[in-house]
Amino acid sequence: MANQRQFPRTPMKCRIKISHPSFGDLVAQTRDLSDGGVYVRHPDLAALPAGSIVRGQVQDLPFEAPVLAMEVMRADADGAGFRFLTEG
Repeated sequence: MANQRQFPRTPMKCRIKISHPSFGDLVAQTRDLSDGGVYVRHPDLAALPAGSIVRGQVQDLPFEAPVLAMEVMRADADGAGFRFLTEG
């Protein structure tokens, strides 16, 4: 099976707050990042079905990071892969 990724992934660990009506807010850790999305590790994210929309905000920066809308593309026992949504 060929790799169908549009953007290359870069390993990157940082804390991220994820918000969704089913669980409120949780703080998790990213595993990797690309221009198109991010994989976030947290067992509670495994319950989100593909297509779910969440809000994400990177934590611990010297400034307040923007809150981004993200769509669940896949979920597994470790967490979920999200694609960034453009708003506007």
